[in-house]
Amino acid sequence: MPATTIDGKQISKDIQAKIKQQVADFVAAGHQQPKLVAVLVGEDPASQVYVRNKERACKRAGIASQLTRLSADSTTQQLLELVNELNNDGSVSGILVQLPLPPAIDAIKVLDAISPLKDVDAFHPENVGLLSQGRPRFLPCTPFGIVHILKRSGITTSGKSVCIIGRSDIVGKPMALMLAQKDSPLGSDMANATVTLCHSRTKNLAEVCATADIVIAAIGKPEFVTADMLKPGATVIDVGINRTDDGLVGDVDFDSALDVASHITPVPGGVGPLTVTILLENTLKAAQLNQAS
Repeated sequence: MPATTIDGKQISKDIQAKIKQQVADFVAAGHQQPKLVAVLVGEDPASQVYVRNKERACKRAGIASQLTRLSADSTTQQLLELVNELNNDGSVSGILVQLPLPPAIDAIKVLDAISPLKDVDAFHPENVGLLSQGRPRFLPCTPFGIVHILKRSGITTSGKSVCIIGRSDIVGKPMALMLAQKDSPLGSDMANATVTLCHSRTKNLAEVCATADIVIAAIGKPEFVTADMLKPGATVIDVGINRTDDGLVGDVDFDSALDVASHITPVPGGVGPLTVTILLENTLKAAQLNQAS
């Protein structure tokens, strides 16, 4: 029996409807409208698409948004000065610097400069540290989006074996931290997993992957995960977005995995919409935190 294809778009819509109501209630209580400022450096086509999607999502949720563009030849110092202005602007709830940045810019220095209270991507070392201790201020957008997908699909992680392929600071590492915790904002059944974090130096990666109840592919290689790497009945979460001559594909060979997995996310329409949705949730939370401070 073919795997159930998880509809990330619908899950995203359901959560965004809840966020929209929460934003309306927040504003009705006399608080300032939450505002997200996105900073786009250069003309990267994919980044422009991502930022446009975020602007549209903000509008649907009743969150104010602003896009600040800088030329590709901007310096690290210029970007740091802009971030400092946004940090000190009381009307700004959340700051998002769209990655990747041009090679000449020190991305780590820029991300570290964002106020931890406005760091809605959850990249700041302070927020990463809080996450590692199990008391997060903000949860990373893509990893927490994946937890929502699992929860709403009736798939728990407690006691399960989870294989994460890819150790990036954006997905792999925070995902491993979250699933290994004793608890989660969505309940303890969405934590308490036994996590294996695989990467380019993992020996016998295919064999390791084949033992997992849940596979999360975030390696950035088109159709890397094939059916023979999956345990029958495994849940497969495909984080990859790869542009090929045949169009967008994920990190999983979707067609072959469909016959082995029990549940699988498509590309596009799987994880992507949830990443934007959690960004909205974090922006509202940032507004609430800034109001209280």
